[in-house]
Amino acid sequence: MSLTYPDDLQYLDTHEYLRLEGDKATLGISAFAVDQLGDIVFVELPSVGDTLEPGERFGTIESVKAVEDLYAPLGGTVIAINETVVEQPELIAADPYGAGWLVQVAVTTPPNHTLSAAAYRALVEGA
Repeated sequence: MSLTYPDDLQYLDTHEYLRLEGDKATLGISAFAVDQLGDIVFVELPSVGDTLEPGERFGTIESVKAVEDLYAPLGGTVIAINETVVEQPELIAADPYGAGWLVQVAVTTPPNHTLSAAAYRALVEGA
């Protein structure tokens, strides 16, 4: 199976991604993470107004195989959560980089230690 890693995103080695648009970031999990998890059955996300700190846990994602923590790649305040994936977590697998996003954050601490799409692909594919 060929997995995609859009070039306009930044990735973490814990398999989250972020899309920066000015001082707003959209966070989600990569197609690799979705592939490894299998059928996603539950997502726990922070509330609007919660503060994220870089490297800290901000939620969990549960599949038929495992429960994994989600880690914040940057600091900021949660300005939106994707209520649709909370109600229908299978949407994350269907479109992880689009409709399957998890939270949007007003950025206060920029990301560091992120990977480009090419570097992330090399990490997960062992290239």
